[in-house]
Amino acid sequence: MEVNLWNDKREREMYDNFADLYAIIKVTEKLEKAYVRDIISSAEYEPECLKLIAQFKTLTSTLKDTVPSVERFVDTYKMDCPAALNRLIVSGVPATVEHRAAAAASTTTSAAIVAECVQNFITAMDSLKLNMVAVDQVYPLLSDLSASLNKLSLLPPDFEGRVKMKEWIARLSKMGASDELTEQQSRQLHFDLESSYNSFMVALPNAGS
Repeated sequence: MEVNLWNDKREREMYDNFADLYAIIKVTEKLEKAYVRDIISSAEYEPECLKLIAQFKTLTSTLKDTVPSVERFVDTYKMDCPAALNRLIVSGVPATVEHRAAAAASTTTSAAIVAECVQNFITAMDSLKLNMVAVDQVYPLLSDLSASLNKLSLLPPDFEGRVKMKEWIARLSKMGASDELTEQQSRQLHFDLESSYNSFMVALPNAGS
């Protein structure tokens, strides 16, 4: 005796779509595991993953009334596919695309901080040349420079500029706001800034390689 799982063509189509959704989730789970275990290369993984994501989006759009929650669908059919759910629902892009985006964001952020450091070095040196030597003029400039250097993870913790700026900030903090640097102190600070700036520019290519 033949048992039908559906009563009409529409119901049959629904079950066919359920089967397709089940298959896409299972295949995506296997693909993610294969990529993580280095069984397939990035070049093989990415196009397959993109295809599965596109199929998933199309199918879930078609099934939005009958399958409002994919997570519930997974629970109902007792599917253990956490990697697939993350890729298809949470991320929506292949892992390779995520990694490229993260690397690009990191590079962009570092470039912005490098530019900020350069600007702070130049501003501090120019201010001394203009004889802006009062503590309340010099301190904020060195504080900004120190903060921008500390944000740059490319530099080693014992980088010359970090150490010297910390020493100068400690020295200035013991002085009054209206106190001024002596000519000798001003020349020494300018020398330290210039030396630190040159070390900074030399360190960048090495840090980025």
